Amino acid sequence: MVLRFQTRGSDSTWVGTVWTCTSEQVTQMTSVAAVSWGLVFWQHEGRAYATVSGPETRAGTAPVPEGASFVGVEFAVGTSLRSLPAAALVDGGVELPDTTRRTFRLDGARWETPGPDDVEALVDRLVRAGAVVRDPLVAEVLRGRRPDVSPRTLERRFQAATGLTQGTVRQVERAREAATLLAAGVPIAEVVCGLEYFDAPHLARALRRYVGRTARQLQDGAGGAIALSLGQAATS
Repeated sequence: MVLRFQTRGSDSTWVGTVWTCTSEQVTQMTSVAAVSWGLVFWQHEGRAYATVSGPETRAGTAPVPEGASFVGVEFAVGTSLRSLPAAALVDGGVELPDTTRRTFRLDGARWETPGPDDVEALVDRLVRAGAVVRDPLVAEVLRGRRPDVSPRTLERRFQAATGLTQGTVRQVERAREAATLLAAGVPIAEVVCGLEYFDAPHLARALRRYVGRTARQLQDGAGGAIALSLGQAATS
């Protein structure tokens, strides 16, 4: 069974990653914790679908239609939809109505469904229309600056913009980085030291919670299909 999952970065400050996926004889996959919301477009058996996905605070299992093809965008942390508060999307999502192969409906308007190379153009249109917004204070924090506000105000604004606490974002991002390093063959001890985990059991708990894999499974490419770019296609 194969889940061909590929990601790329973006020059847009509004975009985290753009990803594509095709499934072959796969009925489910491990869904890895994520710190940002996204848009997902897919086609299956001649029908088109579109979904707003939310941040995920732990790994889980998600169904995968066999023979489906996907295009997705994970937005940069701190961005949000004007019409859907970030908190309402955490550990969930919303299927968008009236989707066709060419267009989808969002925020009261109809937009052209993007291909893998058209995502930034769509995001730019959404931003210019005010459908996608960003809290400038959170953007400052993510650039490493310290805004002149109280820690309580900062945490409240951060959670309102992202649906997550700053601590959760750091933990999820660190676990995802650890998974990528382990899958690339980096020894466990080096990952523990390099990412400042207390010890190997601390790393193991983080991987179990946020990635749904053990370190050995990641190193061996075992455990089934997974929605995380780990170099070669995820197989089982």
